[in-house]
Amino acid sequence: MNKEQAKKRIEELRKQTEFYAEKYYDEDKPEITDFEYDMLMVELRNLEKEYPEFQSAESLTQKVGGHVKEGFEKVTHEVPLQSLQDVFSLEEVEEFDERIKQKAKENGIKEVMYVVETKIDGLSAALEYKNGKFVRGATRGNGLVGEDVTQNLKTVKTIPKEIKDKIDITVRGEVFISKKDFEKMNEEREANEEELFANARNAAAGSLRQLDSKITEQRPLDIYIFNVQKIEGKEFNSHFEELEYLDKLGFNVNPVRIPCHNIDEVKKAIEEIGEEREKLTFGIDGAVVKVDNLKFREILGTTAKTPRWAVAYKYPPEKKETILKDIVCQVGRTGVITPMAILEPVQVAGSTISKTTLHNEDFIKEKELKIGDTVVIQKAGDVIPEIVEVKKEKRTGKEKDFEMPRQCPVCGAPAIREEGEAAIRCTGIECPAKLFRNLVHFVSREAMNIDGLGENIIQQLLDNHLIENIADIYTLTFEEIASLKKNGKKFAQNLIDSINKSKENDLYRLITALGIRHVGTKASKILAKKYKNLDNLMNAKTEELSEIKDIGEIMANSIENFFSQEQTKDLIAKLKQAEVNMSYIEKEGEDNRFEGKTFVLTGSLENYTRGEAANLIEKYGGKTSSSVSKKTDYVLAGEDAGSKLTKAQNLGVTILTEQEFQSMLER
Repeated sequence: MNKEQAKKRIEELRKQTEFYAEKYYDEDKPEITDFEYDMLMVELRNLEKEYPEFQSAESLTQKVGGHVKEGFEKVTHEVPLQSLQDVFSLEEVEEFDERIKQKAKENGIKEVMYVVETKIDGLSAALEYKNGKFVRGATRGNGLVGEDVTQNLKTVKTIPKEIKDKIDITVRGEVFISKKDFEKMNEEREANEEELFANARNAAAGSLRQLDSKITEQRPLDIYIFNVQKIEGKEFNSHFEELEYLDKLGFNVNPVRIPCHNIDEVKKAIEEIGEEREKLTFGIDGAVVKVDNLKFREILGTTAKTPRWAVAYKYPPEKKETILKDIVCQVGRTGVITPMAILEPVQVAGSTISKTTLHNEDFIKEKELKIGDTVVIQKAGDVIPEIVEVKKEKRTGKEKDFEMPRQCPVCGAPAIREEGEAAIRCTGIECPAKLFRNLVHFVSREAMNIDGLGENIIQQLLDNHLIENIADIYTLTFEEIASLKKNGKKFAQNLIDSINKSKENDLYRLITALGIRHVGTKASKILAKKYKNLDNLMNAKTEELSEIKDIGEIMANSIENFFSQEQTKDLIAKLKQAEVNMSYIEKEGEDNRFEGKTFVLTGSLENYTRGEAANLIEKYGGKTSSSVSKKTDYVLAGEDAGSKLTKAQNLGVTILTEQEFQSMLER
């Protein structure tokens, strides 16, 4: 590689690593594995070392990845939260030891001791205590400036609100989610057809960096403390001594901390952690080797990004071969049909793998998978099993191709894949696999608004075989509902009243409740007003529907397909029999002052939530959008308005203050 080629490759690697780091640190949505990212960083570091004239302070080899998320207060760390230099072989650990011993010799230090700890796979945070009380917590951010996540950290049960000594201290720890809790979270997300978390680290990071602490509180976050950043009135000689003291204060300290007298003991500790890592209740992505002597650490110092007194040894991901015995399809609660690989059971990274998701038909085609193939399995993030490779050279000719079904394997309704989507979905509204989710949506506040019919009650009704389809809601008796609760008569009467009241809802609520793909509340209101009753809408064709403003061809096609199905017609007939209103309710003196106008909301409003403001806009015939464009009529800007306000100013869009918006409402 000549100098010009090296420069070009360095620039490519910097762009790649910046992109992947942003996905990992800022969006908590990694696009490649940790190992793949590490290899890119190793290549970049080696090239910069070989061609020092191309080194830059902006390279991720010289700075910590991560930025402060919009919506959080910034916190400047008094002591920087640095990252660690990664190494990938025991030879590199030995080289680290040689550098440390040489420096020790130069400074008259006779013995060098180390502490080897697990490198917990989570999100780094600093906890600040004043007079023994927890006062502030922050993420690492870029190492110098992080995010104030105090309220979120207060929801983590293993963070003490008060410690045993009334001192001023700042400690550093790693927020994580245990393996068991992570698996449970992903099982629940899979059941609800939500996007799975890629790994426990990103699940923890995404949970801690929620703007609403109530969401964080629902996530099973934990923390291990591994360092004293700053302390008033106490001094320590060794890092191990610090950790023991933190334990006594009541902190949840990293449980794996092995004191080592020499490099041989260090290598043995690394190997032991590697052998035992699958038995740990928490995920790790390496072992950290730290110089124990704190005064010697000060002599060794740091670079702009990493301390010179520590390295992180990264374990390679474990891979195993097995046989793809079959591919079966599962139908999730939202109708997505997911192919699952049935595997010859194999031990990978400490657990037996007998099946794994194949995501969608694109994944199967991309990997060129056939039933009977020999495949290579790896645990992504040491938690989620995945097929990473097909051993085509081991094919015998008996392998079989697989085709995704075009009919739902549960109910037989058409299964479709829409343009631009990877998923194939069951379209049947009465599909048993979708029934729970369809019921939850049907009764929700924005749909039929049946108060009292929450998820727990719906599940009880299904478990007791009291309902078998959506329309059965309207045949429930007082006695059946009362049987669900001890002394349930009052509850039963309230729910019966709410069910009966829902029969009188405006047509748009029923259209919303049917859960037609791509059709939300806004579109439902437009359709109800245009067609006046459900029969007219059911007979409408795609060409006619797509001419309606704000409907469009994709939505129009979805509406016609939905109403052409036998399952839909059957449900509508049952709802008619139950005397559910299917007509548009004309409103006297209807006020459409915002008709044809598009609003974008940004920043914090004093008198309304964004949802309340959006409802008012829609009430008067307007619509809201999440992005600013030339077609935007108004941007309603509250405090701390960000990039949307700037874009509106550049495009010359009318910007409203909250007072101006209030005036428009009062006219």
